[in-house]
Amino acid sequence: MKNKPTSNSVNVYTASSGILRISPSKVRRVLDQLKGRPYNEAVLLLAFMPYKACVPLLKVLSLAATNASNQEGWKKSQLYVHTAWVNKKPTMKRFQPRAQGRGFPILKRTCEITLGVSIKEQA
Repeated sequence: MKNKPTSNSVNVYTASSGILRISPSKVRRVLDQLKGRPYNEAVLLLAFMPYKACVPLLKVLSLAATNASNQEGWKKSQLYVHTAWVNKKPTMKRFQPRAQGRGFPILKRTCEITLGVSIKEQA
């Protein structure tokens, strides 16, 4: 919940998730489709995509839109996805037993999602 004005003085309201137990690469494939889209269209995309990453993305997107509407009074229909990124967080390391006493490493990756919404400025 931060107000970060950018270089062209556009207010961007962001929201970020905590540490999620999903791979950042799996989140990125969905996140890249949301950048620059209107809020209503992004919600519709996330509702019907068959990926595991859509549920936390939808929560973070609605939180960012709620931040913008509470602080600025903007309607959610006026918003669009301004910024979106995912950060890699600590990887949990586990081992799977294999043949002849060997251990096979399993990497359980985690990430953090940050989404920013803004309003389109009328030129």
